[in-house]
Parts: sequence; C-alpha cells; structure tokens
Amino acid sequence: MLEQINQILEKKNTAIITVQTLGNFEVWVEGKKLNSKDWGREKSIQLFQFFLLARSRKAMLKDTIVDKLWEDDLDDQGFKVALHGINKALEPNRKSHSDTNFLQRNGHTYQLNTENIFIDSVAFEQMVSIGNQQLTENQKHSIIAFRKALEIYKGAFLPDRIYEDWSADERERLQLMYLSTCTELAELLLTENPVESIQIAQQTLLIDIAWEDAYRIQMQAYLKKGNRPMAIKTYQVCEKVLQEEFGIKPLPETRKVYEMILKI
Repeated sequence: MLEQINQILEKKNTAIITVQTLGNFEVWVEGKKLNSKDWGREKSIQLFQFFLLARSRKAMLKDTIVDKLWEDDLDDQGFKVALHGINKALEPNRKSHSDTNFLQRNGHTYQLNTENIFIDSVAFEQMVSIGNQQLTENQKHSIIAFRKALEIYKGAFLPDRIYEDWSADERERLQLMYLSTCTELAELLLTENPVESIQIAQQTLLIDIAWEDAYRIQMQAYLKKGNRPMAIKTYQVCEKVLQEEFGIKPLPETRKVYEMILKI
C-alpha cells in the first residue's frame, strides 16, 4: 500500500508535464511554469483543460468538443489554432509536422495521452481510493492515504472555469469526494488524535457549512478532549445552520450524540 502511494507521488517528479487543477490552474513542462504567452491564446488553455477533464473517455470528435466548449462558436481554423497553441506550449522544441506526444489525433477524433502527465486531481482520487480500500484491512494505512489526499486537494477544480457548465459536474464530484474523505479521516482520528479530528471537521465546514457529519464528529472529538461546553455549542451551531439553510432539524444520530453529552 505504501508502495502504491509512493508511486503516485513519484510520478510528480518523473513526469514531463505537471498539472495543478485544484485550487488553481498551473502547468509545468520539464520544471518550467507556463505563462499565458506560452499558450498563445485563451482558447488553447480552455481546450487543454477540457482534454484533462475528458482524459478517461474515448477519443472525441472535433464537433463534439467544440459544441461542449463553445457551443459551435468556433470554425475549423479556430480549432486548429487552439490545438497548435497546446502543442506549442507542451512541446516547444517539437519539429514542425512531426508527431505530437501528448495530443493524439486519429482522423477527426482527439484524445490526451496522460502517460507522462502528472495531474493533481487524478492523484487525489487515487489516494482516496487507496484509503477506502484499506478501511476494512488496515485503518492506519487508510489514515496515511487520506492525509495525503487532503494535502493534494488545494481547492475547487479549475476555479478559473467556475462559471463554465462543462466543468461543473467534475468540480462538484471532486468536492463531494473531498468532504467525504474529510469525514472518514476525522472519524478515524477521533480516539487517536481528537485535536486533528476537530481541525479536519472545521476545514470541512469552511467548504460546506451545512455538512452535518462534520458537526457530529466535532462534538464527539470535543467530548474526547473533555470540553463538554464546546461539544454542546457545536450542536447548537449545527441546529441553527440547518434551520437557516434548509429549514430542517439535525439527523437522529446527531441528536443522539447531543443527548448523550447532556447526560454527562
């Protein structure tokens, strides 16, 4: 398991291209950080980001790509210019008309070859997967993997495309994965390290103030530390937030923890 984690992290050091998509968008080619001039135009950046998002799909037709990104508001020449910008940015020393290493074209279809590309969102997802697999086998290994995942997640997926429909589903999916991972890790640490458990719960609530699991775990962690007043206050905050946000009451399991605290 530790070998798997190390392999994922090692790819960041050995890959030709490193891409940050979480919290910010940055690309490094052989250690050099690309700037806007390296891309040539904004549409090249958008197109590359879309290829990152669609990396696991089958090769896509040009018309499909253009329709999803720009609603057909780009002609053949504009698409070729955008592609050229990507190839020039990723392979600045490639000879003209020679094959490209990263953008693969087959007729009218295109696909990104990620073999030599480290993508932070992929690494994050791999760490979460390892952590989940270890939950029934070795929870200490789960803790290691989940901690690494949280270190990788720096914020929302492609925040520069937050108003673009094509990136919304992936952004939400990764955020939900992050929140669930925070919950799992905070719960695993309740007994061993209640202080860290509280910190992770607070970190979760900064992203989703109504994430009830975080309140419940935080209550339990405060109780582990012997801080009954803060455990009670945490429930009261939870109750207020859920009422204001959704007009609902806390779940029975949250209420059960609160009632147990009141009896102490």
